[in-house]
Order: sequence, then C-alpha cells, then structure tokens
Amino acid sequence: MLVFRTRTADAGSAAFWAFLVAYSVSSFGTFLNLIALSLFTLEVTGGPVGLGAVMAVRVGSGLLSGVLAGKLAARFDRRRLMVCADLAQATAMIVLGIAGRAAGLGGLMVAAAVLGVGNTVFSVSLRTSVPAMVGQEHRVRANGRLVAGRSLGTVLGYASAPVVVLAGGFEAAFLVNAASFLVSAAVLWILPLRTNVSGRDESSVPSTGPRSPALAGLPLAVLALVLIRGSDAFGSASHNVALPIHAGTEWPGAPYAFMSWFWTAWAIGSIAVQWVVRRMDRGGGVRLDERVFAAGTVLMSVAFVVAFTGLPVPVLVAVLFVAGLADGLTEVAYLSRLQAAPEAERARLFGLSATAETAGFAAGMATCGLVLEVASPPVVVAAYHCLPVLVAGIVLLRVRGRQVSKKGS
Repeated sequence: MLVFRTRTADAGSAAFWAFLVAYSVSSFGTFLNLIALSLFTLEVTGGPVGLGAVMAVRVGSGLLSGVLAGKLAARFDRRRLMVCADLAQATAMIVLGIAGRAAGLGGLMVAAAVLGVGNTVFSVSLRTSVPAMVGQEHRVRANGRLVAGRSLGTVLGYASAPVVVLAGGFEAAFLVNAASFLVSAAVLWILPLRTNVSGRDESSVPSTGPRSPALAGLPLAVLALVLIRGSDAFGSASHNVALPIHAGTEWPGAPYAFMSWFWTAWAIGSIAVQWVVRRMDRGGGVRLDERVFAAGTVLMSVAFVVAFTGLPVPVLVAVLFVAGLADGLTEVAYLSRLQAAPEAERARLFGLSATAETAGFAAGMATCGLVLEVASPPVVVAAYHCLPVLVAGIVLLRVRGRQVSKKGS
C-alpha cells in the first residue's frame, strides 16, 4: 500500500482539499444517519420511549467521552485516533445494515453508543490537529473550509435521507453511512497530513491571564468561550426540536419542503463564511477574537428567533442566510481561538468543549419537548435562545470593560 510521508500542508494544499472532501462525505453520511436511525428506531421499538432511550444513549455516550477524548488526543497519534473512530462507526453501521430489525433495541443502543463515542473522539482529534495539519498561520482559513464542508454535508445528508430510505430501505442508508466513514478513514490513512506536533509548539499563543484552580490552570477567558458554546448548544436544541412542529403549522401540506428551505438557506450562509474569512484574512493575521465569537453568537440567536415569526419566504431565506453566516463565523472564531492554545493544552480544551456542547444540547433536547407541550414554537425558541444571548452579552461587556480600563491606564 502506498503511504505518503507525513508533513505539514496548508489550507490550500491538495492534501488538505482531499481531506476536506472526505470530511464532507463523512458529514453527509452522519446526518443521513441521524434521520434514518431515528425513523428506524421508531419502527423497531414501536414508539417514542424506545427512540428516547436510543437518543439518550447516543448523546450520553458522547457527553461522557468528551474529557476522555481530550486525554486521548493529548497522548496518542490523532491520525490513528480519527481512523479508529471512523472504522468503529463504520463497523457499527455495517452490522446494523446487515442485521436490520433483528438487531432489536439492544443492537440499536450499542450502535448509538459507538456513534456517540466515535463522533466525539473524531471531532476532538480533528479540532486539535488543525494547527499541526496546516500551520498556525493557516488555521483560520482551514477552519472556514471545514465548517463549509460540514454544512454542505449536513444539508445533503438531511435532503437525501428520504430518497435513500425509499429506494433501498433503512439498511441501505446504514451501509451508505458506513461507506462514508470508510472513505474518511482511507483518505486520512493515505494523505500526507501531520496531526501531532513534537516537542514545544513554538507557534502557539501562550496562555495568559487569571487561572482557575478548579479547572487546573485553564485561562478564564477561554473558559468563558466554552461557557458561551455550551449555552449556544442549549439554545440550538430548541430550534432543532421545534422546527418540525413549526413547519407543520407554516406549510401544513408540505412540512418537509419547509424544513428543506430552512436548512438550505442556513447552509448557504454557513458555506459562504469561507469567502468572508478569506477576505478578512487577505492581509494576514486576521483576529477572530472573543468579541467576534460573542457578537456572532448573539446575532445567530436573534436570527433564529426571528426565523420562527412567520416571515414571507424571501425574508425568511435572507434571515436564515444571516443565521448561517453568523453560525459559521462563530464556529471559525471559536475553533481558531482554542487552537491558539499551546499544544499540550489544546486537546484538553477541546475535550472540555465537547462535554460542554453535548451537555448543553442534551439539556435543551430533554426539556424542549416538554415545554413545547404548553408553549408555541416561536415562544420556546425565543426563551431558549435568551441564555446564549445573555451569556455572550456578559462576555462582551467584560471584554469592553477591560479595553476601557487599559485605555484609562
């Protein structure tokens, strides 16, 4: 087998573009699977209780493995971790695709656990690896392209799920998902992409500022960003849960078409962020700091709230484009800021981040359905997005306060 020598590429190299395509394919399979596995679970278990149990296992396994994934990414070769995560998820999907209904609730729970852990390990390893892959100076553009690739895969996965299931059944969807993981694993194994930095990472931004003893010396400024991220995941759960209900109200005859419009408009905005980042980075050294991340989070939350107010389709598309653009920009700013941490600290940060994001999303998912029993989707989405707006607003005020103090001194 031909294996290239591992080296550092850049965000525009052929090796990175090949990985980006494979990552997009893997994202496509993952989001196709989200739809297919949910519908298949309902069919196998016969009701929402079984679906809730499988979803709880998937989310719970991802939550519990966050910190562990950070430790693994700090100690082991991240390329191998990502390949192993892909192969484990592919195996689970192949077994489920072959077994079909015979897998039963127990098989579904095992598959859900493998998917939850595998996704977390892959995500933490990839996020930690980007500076080693492309160099610190290229990480912002690389993150922009990764966000765009995942957004494209998300929409294509959601849109193709009904087609694949109708054409070949749930088993076909699971095997397509398995194939997407295998493509990702093969490309990762062959490509000349560096994922770990040996010795001291001289290009990293050193950690400064006050320390938190409870979290073993992680900078409080970075921990504030992780808190915003967790609250954003909590708010995002509301529009994910409420959208099918809202779509049925807005377009009673074609709710799925409404959802397709909704997510496609969002994805176009998220994909467009790579061009925005490229223009910002044209002079070199673009600074996507805490202010950009916090302000983008506020804009994104406000846009999603407005999107549930019964707007005409052209206006709705424009609002969702803004939501996607803000979503993509905050993702790039967040990842790039955490990746500026020293090599030894970076994996730990992303493990903590994965735990915070999963915990926020799980809390939102667990409570949102109950709240929707007594309140309308627009009210629920507005209420849940108040949390990220509040947290991000506090961080913005603190950053502004520090700037005023520095000018005064």
